Amino acid sequence: MTDPNRPSDDELKQAQTGEPVVSKPYIMPDDPEEGSNEALTKELAETRDKMLRTLAEMENLRQRTRREVADSKMYGITGFARDILDIADNLQRALDAIPAEARETADPGIKAFIEGVELTERSLLNTLEKNGVKKFDPSGEKFDPNFQQAMYEVPDPSVPSGTVVQVVQAGFMIGERVLRPALVAVSKGGAKAAPANNEPNSAA
Repeated sequence: MTDPNRPSDDELKQAQTGEPVVSKPYIMPDDPEEGSNEALTKELAETRDKMLRTLAEMENLRQRTRREVADSKMYGITGFARDILDIADNLQRALDAIPAEARETADPGIKAFIEGVELTERSLLNTLEKNGVKKFDPSGEKFDPNFQQAMYEVPDPSVPSGTVVQVVQAGFMIGERVLRPALVAVSKGGAKAAPANNEPNSAA
C-alpha cells in the first residue's frame, strides 16, 4: 500500500538537485500535430472538388440519357414509317389517276369508293402525324437541297429562278429530320429567288 506521506518523484528530484522541476504539458493523443490543419484543409478541398466533378458527370449522364430516350422514342420508328410511306404514295397515285371529270360524272358507287380512298389516305397521314411524321409540300418555295431533291428544271421566267414549281412526290419529316426529301421540279430563267427559310411547310 502506497504511503500518502511519501514524497513524489518530482519532489525527490528537486531535493537532490535543488532546482524546481517543470512539468511537461500533457498532450492528448488526438491533438493535431503541427501542420496537420493545412493537410486536412487541402484534403477537404480535394474531396469537395472530386464530389463536384462526380455530381457534374452524373448530371451530364442524366441529360444525355434523357436525350437518348427521347430520340429513341421519336426516331425509333424511322424504318417502319419509311415503309408506310409506300402505302401513302399508292393511295395518292390511285386518287391522282382519276380525272376530275370522271369524279363528277361517276355513279354513286364509284364516288363512295373514291371518298373511301380519300378517307383512308387522310387517316393514314393523321396517324403518321400523331407519331411525329409530317408531310410537307414545298410548292412555291425556293429550292432547298436539305429538304428537296430536284428531278428536272422547268423554263419559266414568270417566277424567280430556283423556285419549286411542281412537286412530283411529297416529302416527309420525322421530328426535326428529313424522313424523305420531296421530289420537285425547279424553275429556271426568271429573276433570282429569295433565300430559303429552311422550314418546310407541312401539308395534310
